[in-house]
Amino acid sequence: MNLGMTSLTKPLTSISVSAVCLVHHQRLKLWKSQNLLNTGTLHASRKHFTICCANTSPWESAPVTYSPHNEGKLLKEATNIFETLSSGETAEASVVNAEQVTVASNQSPVQLQYLKWPIWVLGPTLLLATGIVPTLWLPLSSIFLGPNIASLLSLVGLDCIFNLGASLFLLMADSCASPKNSTQRFSSKPPSSYQLWNMIANILGYVIPLTMLLGSYKGFLRPQLPFISFAVILGPYLLLLTVQILTEMLTWHWQSPVWLVTPVVYEAYRLLQLMRGLKLGVELVAPSWMMHTIRSLVCCWVLVLGMQLMRVVWYTGFTARTYNQESTASVDGN
Repeated sequence: MNLGMTSLTKPLTSISVSAVCLVHHQRLKLWKSQNLLNTGTLHASRKHFTICCANTSPWESAPVTYSPHNEGKLLKEATNIFETLSSGETAEASVVNAEQVTVASNQSPVQLQYLKWPIWVLGPTLLLATGIVPTLWLPLSSIFLGPNIASLLSLVGLDCIFNLGASLFLLMADSCASPKNSTQRFSSKPPSSYQLWNMIANILGYVIPLTMLLGSYKGFLRPQLPFISFAVILGPYLLLLTVQILTEMLTWHWQSPVWLVTPVVYEAYRLLQLMRGLKLGVELVAPSWMMHTIRSLVCCWVLVLGMQLMRVVWYTGFTARTYNQESTASVDGN
């Protein structure tokens, strides 16, 4: 009796764990045999089973739980991961492309500069070969046979050779002055005052000889000079002056930087034309008023050429001042 009372007086927590597990095991077998017929028994058995399985041993790993919220979060994170990877690959590709473009842009100006170096020698050489050499070394008697059409055409052909060389020279100069990157827009528009002054000088170059010819035709100047002789002496001069005006207008319209040197090239050769006209005047026994007219034209075009050269110097100084101001402003801004 004492033993029985002692066992009854013991606390409930002293019951062995093995007995509790045995009871739960029997209940689990009973739940399987009834095949889920009793819903209340099902809930009770699931409750006891959960309590039994929740007490895991310390050395067992924690069970993997499943939650729909975790799935959505995982998929969302996976989508962000792919987007991040794709954006990272795009950024890396853009950086690589930028580096390739930078390397290409650094290499292309050097290659173009190597190609443009011969132009600095080839352009002036064309002017020398087409303008100066035929005028100085070609005997005048070989192209001048007298005051006739053949002599006029020979002299015009000689000046056309120079015009061809001058055109090539201006194209090469424009190529050297163009920017390294062809995608950049580049324009050089001359001032309106410069255009007006050049047109006035060119018109005066027309007016002076034509006025003398008209005075000879009207009989104001004696002795008269035949038209064919006048054409042989000053015909190539007037023709090349017309070509110069057209070339200048084209450079102004295209806004090419060669507008500054175009009149210098043609006016320098014009002096050679007029000096050749003096020799032809002696051969044709031209009247004194014609010789004085040619000498006056030489003096006028020397004056115009000097002013053109001063314009080049002024433009160079203006560009240098602008560059220095921009450099100073950039340094102060930094």
